[in-house]
Amino acid sequence: QVQLVESGGGLVQAEGSLRLSCAASGRTFNNNAMGWFRQAPGKEREFVAAISWGGGSTAYADSVKGRFTISRDNAKNTVYLQMNSLKPEDTAVYYCAANNRFRDFTTPMVPSGYAYWGQGTQVTVSS
Repeated sequence: QVQLVESGGGLVQAEGSLRLSCAASGRTFNNNAMGWFRQAPGKEREFVAAISWGGGSTAYADSVKGRFTISRDNAKNTVYLQMNSLKPEDTAVYYCAANNRFRDFTTPMVPSGYAYWGQGTQVTVSS
């Protein structure tokens, strides 16, 4: 059974930092893109960042560019999201997702391109 388990969320003050982790089990995703999405209360789930299978390509939402960094460690089957200079508007549940298509990075911002999702981790940024 494939599982994605996020960790690292919590409460932080504005301008603070958090590092989210997403550990995959049940299969490896070394040949698959992975991404992070978030959903704030009353809002739709939105794209945050994505990374290609080898880490050579990344994509970010405009709202997080320059503040967030996605990375991966294929030996650990884990993807990370380093979040710096956090803002109250970053408050949301953050979800990890894994693409099921072999070495595909054509539409990393589209949620429907991801076959596997984690349960989410809450990030709350206080002003």
